[in-house]
This record gives sequence, C-alpha cells and structure tokens, in this order.
Amino acid sequence: MEINGVAHTFITAGDFEKSVAFYRQLLPFLGMKEVGSSENIYYCVGGRTGFGVERPAPEHAGERFVQSRVGLHHICFRVRERAEIDEAHAFLVKIGAKIVHGPQDDAYAPGYYSVLFEDPDGVRLELNHVPGRGVFDAGGRVFGAPYN
Repeated sequence: MEINGVAHTFITAGDFEKSVAFYRQLLPFLGMKEVGSSENIYYCVGGRTGFGVERPAPEHAGERFVQSRVGLHHICFRVRERAEIDEAHAFLVKIGAKIVHGPQDDAYAPGYYSVLFEDPDGVRLELNHVPGRGVFDAGGRVFGAPYN
C-alpha cells in the first residue's frame, strides 16, 4: 500500500469566529473551495487537500495553540511556482497575518523557498515551493516537491 496524499486536516480554534474569518480569506486565496460551513465547522477542499476548522469544546474556548506541546507542530501547503510564495507573502501582510519568517530560502531541500506565518490562534502555517522533483528517499519517493 502507498497513501495518495493527506485527505484532510482539521484544527480546533480557540476563537472560532476569528479563525473562520481568517481562513475564509486564506483558503480561497490558495484556490480552495468552501464545501461546508456551520456554527461549528468551516471546511474547504482544493489541490487534493481538505482543511477544516472546528469550534472548541466550551472549556477550551479562548485558548491559544502552543507549538511546543505534544501534537501538531505546523501545517505546510505547497505551491507550484516560487513567485507564488512572494504573492502569498504580500497577501498575508494585507490580511494582517503574523509573519514568523520569510519569504526565504531554506536548506531543507535544494531550492526550498517558503513563508511561515500564524493564524489568529497561533497555529503555524507554511507555504513552500521546491523546484523540480524535490528530495528523494532511498525508495525514490519524492519529498517536498509540488505535484506536477
């Protein structure tokens, strides 16, 4: 068996309304389409990827994400062209996203170029581009490269 990508990722927002307002701008900018929205869920799909935001349990409302806790570290979306990272950075600044770093070249793979930012709850998100076929593991599988 070999997986065919990640079907979806869900995050739980401490401030659901603020997070949904942020993702309603970001996800369509990334080419994702809204397919579900209710008082407790916001969900988009695009590029073989699903991404959703869920309302927290009442006892966790208002909490913020802590990257160093066990669990999620960050989410990285990949783009096909390097220039899209610069375009995304300008968009992120326009919508008031907290930029952690970038756009910048990174040493993770040859040509790796990225921007790292946070959503309103402090969940770290990354957009990256790796040219060509990216980095291979011993079995010849590609890591980091966009789907062509």
